This record gives sequence, C-alpha cells and structure tokens, in this order.
Amino acid sequence: MLPTIETIPLLQLASGDRLSIKVYKFSGARQGKKVYLQANLHGNEIVGNAVIHQLIEFLMTLDQEVLTGEIWLVPVCNPLATNQRSHQFATGRFNAYDGKDWNRIYWDYEKICQDLEEFAQSQLNLEPDIIKQNYKDKIKTRFEQIQAKIDAPSSVQLTDKYRYKVQSLCLDADYLIDLHSNTNYGLEYLYYFRDREESAKLFLLEHGIMFDDYDGDAFDEAFMKPWLALENALSKLGKQIKFDVEAYTLELGTGMEMNPNSVSKGVRGVKNYLVQKEIFNIESLPPEQFMELNMSFRPLSQVKKYWAPVGGMVQSRVALGTSVQQGDLLYQVLSFDKSEEFPTVKNVHSDRCGLVFHVSINQSVNEGEFVLALM
Repeated sequence: MLPTIETIPLLQLASGDRLSIKVYKFSGARQGKKVYLQANLHGNEIVGNAVIHQLIEFLMTLDQEVLTGEIWLVPVCNPLATNQRSHQFATGRFNAYDGKDWNRIYWDYEKICQDLEEFAQSQLNLEPDIIKQNYKDKIKTRFEQIQAKIDAPSSVQLTDKYRYKVQSLCLDADYLIDLHSNTNYGLEYLYYFRDREESAKLFLLEHGIMFDDYDGDAFDEAFMKPWLALENALSKLGKQIKFDVEAYTLELGTGMEMNPNSVSKGVRGVKNYLVQKEIFNIESLPPEQFMELNMSFRPLSQVKKYWAPVGGMVQSRVALGTSVQQGDLLYQVLSFDKSEEFPTVKNVHSDRCGLVFHVSINQSVNEGEFVLALM
C-alpha cells in the first residue's frame, strides 16, 4: 500500500525561503475512522520522527484490504522549531519571535462555544454517530471562519497562522496521537483524558498521566476538550455518551535523542493501539507478555516539580526512574556565594512518595530553575 503524499506550505522566511510540511496519507479499502499522528511539534523532541518513519515503512508492507479508514502521518510538523539552535542545543520549545510555547497556542472550540447546551438539547433523540458527525460539522464551520482573518490585510501573527495550518489536518480525526519526548531526560509515558484508561493501556507503556488540570491550549487539549464538554452537556440532560474520540500525547524518552529503545516502545504501542481499535485487520502484533503489562495511572495534579531553591551546581541527584519515599534526599545544590563565606551545600528532600520521571539536562541552575519531577 502506497500513501498519497501532500506537501503543505507553512510560511515564508525573510530570506524568501519557504517552509512546508509533508503529510503521508494511507487510505484503506473500507471507510472507517481517521487517525492522525504527528511528531516534532517541539523542535528538540525528535524521536517521534523515527517512530513515524517506521510506521510508514510498516504500512507500505500491508495490503490496502488490511486497513479500515485512513491514517495521516506528519513527521517534522514544526520545521521552524526543529531548525532553531543555540550553539549545539536545539531550543525549539518556544517560538523565538514571541516567546510562546509551541504547544500552548491552539484553538479550543470549547472556550468559544456559546450554545453547547442548546446544541446538546437538539441532539437528545439522535444516535451517537449522528451526534458525533453533527458536532464535527459545527466545529469545522466555526474553524473555517479563521481563514477570513488570515486573508485580511492585517493578517495574523505567526503562531495563529501556524496553528491554523496544523489543526486543519486533524480537526475531523477520530484518534489523535501527538509524539513528543521530554525536553530534558525522561521516561516513556503518555498523557490521556478521562474515561480513556482502557484505551491508554493499548499503548503498552508503564505510566500514564490523566489530565485533571490543564496548562491551556495544548494540541491534544484543544482537540479533546470540546468532546468532553459535549459529553458533560449531554450527561446533564440524562443522555450518557462516551464518544469514540480519543487524543494522546506520547512522551518517548529524552529530548535531542533518537534513542532506539524509546523508538521501539513508540512503534510497538502505536501499532498495538491501531490493531485493537480495528484500524488494522490483523492479529495483535506485540508478544503476549506485553499485552499484560501493568500500567500505573496518576492525575496531572499529583505531578510535583522541584525548582532550585538557590543557584549553583546540582550534585548527588537521584537517577531517572528512581522510586523515592517522603524524606529521601533528591539532590544537592553546591552554591558559591560572592561574600567571604565558604561554598555551601543545600540538601533538597522529597516531600512525598513518587517516581522520578523527568530530570534536567543542565546541572548548573539559577535559583528557581527546574531540577526534576515526580509522578
């Protein structure tokens, strides 16, 4: 099976050069769900590109009859961020022009929908699939109004133009998978939304973090929150529906690295998810023991980040993947005061039990900078 490859222009640089992204579209012999996968939204989180490459190679070995629905894959979805550098460090987490996080800029229909209760009331006597399509049409109609702002003489800023291009690719998707890695050193885990624990297990990762709190306007949030809001509105009217719409962010290890183990976990998980969702009509791909992998779930509100209490050099830090108890030493900061005092060592102890799943690459910290996180 060969994909249809579409090149989508993004923006023109001051030099006259143009940036674009490529979308690899695989269509099955039968109509069905649409799956959207993208990688490298943050410029230094590159491992997802290798995952998508292996998925493309895998899909090309399949017959079209095996695939139901369609799969869109977008590697290097943010070339501006991917190419951003400061010496050898890829700094593309933030837009260098306005300082915005590339994953906190997306259009969220839930925030602007003024008639959700009225819409929900009008759908009470309809089947879930019809409600789902009606809501997709409603979101799409409102989203298309953004184009008028882009075409106006005043146009829009870079982040708005970029988000329109990327979100237009996935707005009608049923399943969205956003492939990330940690900006620093990190484990493999995923973010998921309420009532989707069973589907989250299909990615065969050890850890999952559920959104019970939101940073705001992230790619997966902007996609999923309107559907959660509609479920809530229908529930209040006595109609209990969980739509077959899902969004996940997979965090695949460490930033700026193509770690083979992280790539393997990503490919294995995505394949298994698609098999279990009956996108592929083939037997389960991973070995049987992986199917029984116990996955731990934690709410996002319980994640605890530790910030340097003083400036200095981090030493004696616990290793990534360490389980700690309350009171355990997490790290020390060797601090050099500019007075006549000798250097001091500040001990930082854990105030809770947890798993160290994210630690900073740089062990030189200013006061208030990130050191590590527990889940």
